[in-house]
Amino acid sequence: MSRLLTLGLRWQGRPLMQRLEAATKAPAAAQQVLLQQLLSHHATTQFGQAHQFAAIRTPADYRRAAPIRDYEDFRPYVQQMMVGKAQILVNDPVRMFTLTSGTTGKPKYIPVTAKVERGGARLMRQWLYRILQAHPKFLSRAVVGIVSPAIEGYTSGGIPYGSLSGRIYQQIPAWIRQTYAIPYGVFEIADYDARYWTIARFALAREISFLCTPNPSTLHRLATVMSDHSESLIRAIYEGGMGNGRQESEMGALALALPRRLQANRQRARQLERIRDATGGLRPKDCWPHLQLLGCWTGGSVGVQAQQLAADYGPLPIRDLGYLASEARVTLPYQDNAAGGLLNLTQNFYEFIPEDCVDQADPPVLLSHELEPGQRYQILLTTPGGLYRYDINDIVEVTGYYHQSPVVAFVRKGRDMSNLTGEKLHVNHVLSAIATLQRQFHLIVGPYRLAPNLEMMRYELYLELPPDQFASLKDSWITQQLLPSFDQALAQVNSEYAQKRASRRLNSPCLHRMRSGWAETVQRRAIAQGQRDVQYKWPILCQTPLPEDAEAILQTYVVDAQSHV
Repeated sequence: MSRLLTLGLRWQGRPLMQRLEAATKAPAAAQQVLLQQLLSHHATTQFGQAHQFAAIRTPADYRRAAPIRDYEDFRPYVQQMMVGKAQILVNDPVRMFTLTSGTTGKPKYIPVTAKVERGGARLMRQWLYRILQAHPKFLSRAVVGIVSPAIEGYTSGGIPYGSLSGRIYQQIPAWIRQTYAIPYGVFEIADYDARYWTIARFALAREISFLCTPNPSTLHRLATVMSDHSESLIRAIYEGGMGNGRQESEMGALALALPRRLQANRQRARQLERIRDATGGLRPKDCWPHLQLLGCWTGGSVGVQAQQLAADYGPLPIRDLGYLASEARVTLPYQDNAAGGLLNLTQNFYEFIPEDCVDQADPPVLLSHELEPGQRYQILLTTPGGLYRYDINDIVEVTGYYHQSPVVAFVRKGRDMSNLTGEKLHVNHVLSAIATLQRQFHLIVGPYRLAPNLEMMRYELYLELPPDQFASLKDSWITQQLLPSFDQALAQVNSEYAQKRASRRLNSPCLHRMRSGWAETVQRRAIAQGQRDVQYKWPILCQTPLPEDAEAILQTYVVDAQSHV
């Protein structure tokens, strides 16, 4: 089966690679043609008519006709599509919406058409084909891919919403699906602990040569589950079935539908038992000696987590999955251990604003072939799914050039946002959570800020309350009531934060009690360094704490590390 899969991948992947290669040699022409195709195809939509798509001939025409928009500007159009109205942003039927967190607390629903689905699948095939050139044995054994559920619900118009990666996984042809160790239904298990246990149960029963999932924290979580639950996992493989009452009930009909996949494998169980006895656990590098490669993100805020995978998986090469978002598949990495990738020039049209010009009223806008190596830019997307000059609020860096096209890597979310492991926490989420605490506990909240701690994988709340109010609060109340309530409030306004906390990829936040006058000291130093008094803005969400923050901490409160929302 692996040989058949390899032959099929070569047959499908080579022409896709050749097409993108041609575009990288003439990116300006390729992007011009693509833009014209997209605008012509959707010219008769409500949005296309309002912005005179039929009259647009050049990127300059496009800039004059369509202003830059964020998601909130598109939300009224998307809401019409969600109830089933056609020809709003696209002329193609909407097959589903991908779901991601928004900056206002309301989720973002991104339209997905057949062209978007095909584009995602083709980019994945080309990505795999390029890996095959460097790692010819990476498909020699079973494959583990970990995705989100394809369908999480339905709009009022009956259109499903969920994960595009899950949908692509779900639609894998049957002859390829046999090489995948994890049946798709496992990803629909609601309970996070049960889901990861079940993923480990299926994966450990097979010899694995390739393991792929976007977030490296997912790989770390899998390794932890294998180690912590080695006994029950080995027993399930030895006896067959799920071997665990809770997981059995969670699997439901799935367990009954997969008798062959769940048969007892005593030989494999004994092998795993010997590994556990010899090494003290079940580490991926010991259980899967044929593992050739990991596929996950290596850049941005998760880069540190990717570097830490070697402890569990060994010194394996890692191929970055690329700059992937709910809104678009943007890049295709082509080298191991590098976050940069080729722009997906044949699927989306791209524009860029230099990072230091983002806040200008009329910033310069560049095309892909005009970018400079080493520079950072805010990216604007035009997609076949109906986003036009869309400000996704992401900063990217040009790490080099491939032919005449830039190699681009995701760096971070843009203004007013933090992203440790995919939660995309916005300042509006923080404001909402603090307002919830004020209402719930009748607190008089003074200056505060939230900052991510990448090493501890948590958010840290720096909070200044009136001294008499803090004096009346018991330490146990802060750790058992206040902090959990803040955690829950963030989860309620940001579904992806809730998911990362529930799966324990994010740890519970901590609270730093700040010295009285802390905020005034910070502001005075900022003004002394040249900021204008009347224009000074207190940063509520920072990428890193300020030096003055550490100096003013009086006491730190931490919730039990095992707690989760």
